[in-house]
Amino acid sequence: MSKDIKDLSCEEFFGNCLGIAEETNKIPADAFENYRIKRGLREPDGTGVMAGVTKIGNVHGYYVYEGEKVADDGKLEYRGFNMSELIDGYNAENRYGFEEVAYLLLFGQLPNMLQLKEFNELLAEYRRLPPRFSEDILMKAPSRSIMNKMATGVLALYSYDDNPDDTSLENMLRQSVEIIARLPVIAAHSYAYYRSYYQGKSLNLHLPHDDLSTSQNFLRLLRSSKQYTEEEARLLDICMIIQAEHGGGNNSTFTCRVLSSSGTDTYSAIAGAIGSLKGPLHGGANIKVQEMFDVVKANVKDVYDDEEVSAVLMKILNKELYDRKGLIYGMGHAVYTKSDPRAIMLKKYASDVATKRGYGDDFALLEAIERITPKLFNSFKGTSKPMCANVDLYSGLVYRMLDIPVEMYTPLFAISRVSGWCAHRIEEYQTSKKIIRPAYKFIANNSNVYVPLDKR
Repeated sequence: MSKDIKDLSCEEFFGNCLGIAEETNKIPADAFENYRIKRGLREPDGTGVMAGVTKIGNVHGYYVYEGEKVADDGKLEYRGFNMSELIDGYNAENRYGFEEVAYLLLFGQLPNMLQLKEFNELLAEYRRLPPRFSEDILMKAPSRSIMNKMATGVLALYSYDDNPDDTSLENMLRQSVEIIARLPVIAAHSYAYYRSYYQGKSLNLHLPHDDLSTSQNFLRLLRSSKQYTEEEARLLDICMIIQAEHGGGNNSTFTCRVLSSSGTDTYSAIAGAIGSLKGPLHGGANIKVQEMFDVVKANVKDVYDDEEVSAVLMKILNKELYDRKGLIYGMGHAVYTKSDPRAIMLKKYASDVATKRGYGDDFALLEAIERITPKLFNSFKGTSKPMCANVDLYSGLVYRMLDIPVEMYTPLFAISRVSGWCAHRIEEYQTSKKIIRPAYKFIANNSNVYVPLDKR
C-alpha cells in the first residue's frame, strides 16, 4: 500500500520526483550541433554571436583576418576612452576617478570641473537611504547572500520612488544616479546585518560622508572602526574603475538589456543584473581564484620555484587537487587572448602595496601561475591556444590585501558595474525599441495525448 499523502515528507516527495525531472530535462548533446545552436551565444571559434550595437563600451581581444580569429593585445574602452589611460590620468592628477567614469558612462563625455563637482554633490545627496530603509528592508530577514539582499534592496527602492515606472530619459538618469549612489550603502549595511545575525558580531551601522569618494565611503561604511588609508581607498578606486563596464555582451549587462527591452522599470532591470553577476561563472569567479590560490600556496614550499609551482598546477589540471574540475581559475577569457588590460592595471598599481603589506610572496605566486599556466595548459590539452590571466586572478588578492571580507568580493563587483548597467539600460530602451526574443527549437514529443487523471 502506498504511503498516505499526509505522511509524505517534502524530502520524500521531491525524491520520488527527482528521477522524472532529470529525465524530462535531458537534451541530447548532438541536438545543439544538428540545429546549429550557438551554445552560450558563441560561435565554434569562441567569437560572440552579434546581438546588438553599442556606443558605451568596447572589449577588444582579437581581430578576424580572412575568416580566422587572430589573437591581439587586450584593450578596454569606455565611450571611446582607453580605460588604462583614464586610470593613469587620475593617478597622475592624484585624485579619485570612479565618479568621473560613472559620469562618462551615463552622459557620454568626460565632465569639466563644474560638472564633476555638481555630479559629486548629487551622488552625496542620493547616498542617504530613505527613512528607516535599512531597518525595514535590510535588517528584517537577513540573508546569507549579500548579493541577494542587494537585489532585494534595489527592488525595494521602487516603493520609495514617486515616479518609478516613468521611462523618460530624464527619469531614468535620475534613477540611475540614485542607484549608483545608494548601492554601496545598501551593500555595506546588508553585510553589517549579516555579520551580526550569522556571525554573532556587534552591529555597527555607519552613515556616508558627503565629502568622501565612493571608495572612501565604502571602506568607512564597511569597517567597524571607520578607518582606512588613502592608499587603500585609491587602490579600491582603481578596482572599481576597471570593473565599471565591459561591453554589452557580458552576462549581467546582457541580462539588464534583455529586461530593459521588455519595457520594465529600472529597479527590476538592475536587480536582474545583480542576480546574474552573483553566478560563480561570472562575478563570483574571484572567490574561486582565492580558494584555488590557498590550495596552491599550501602545497608549494618555494613560490619562486617554477618547477614546484608547475607540479601543483598539473595536479589541478589532472583533477587531483582543489575542486577536481581540472580548471585553473583566473586564467583565460572569452574575449581577451594575449592580455587582459584590467589584470595589467591591477598588477601595475597593486604590486607595491602587496610588498608593503606583506603579500609580496603571494603576489609572486600569482605571477608564477600567470606565467606558467598557458604553456602547461596547452601541453596538457595538446593545443596552441593563446591564454592570458584575467582580472579575477588578481582582484581577489587585492581585496584580501584591503581586508575586505570574501562575502563582499562579488558585491563590490556589482557596486562598480552598476554604472555600466544603467548606461546600457538607457541605451537599450532609447535605441532598440524591440523586445529581445531569440528562438528555441522544440525537440520534445509533440504527439502526447491527454489521459484522464484517474486512468494515469
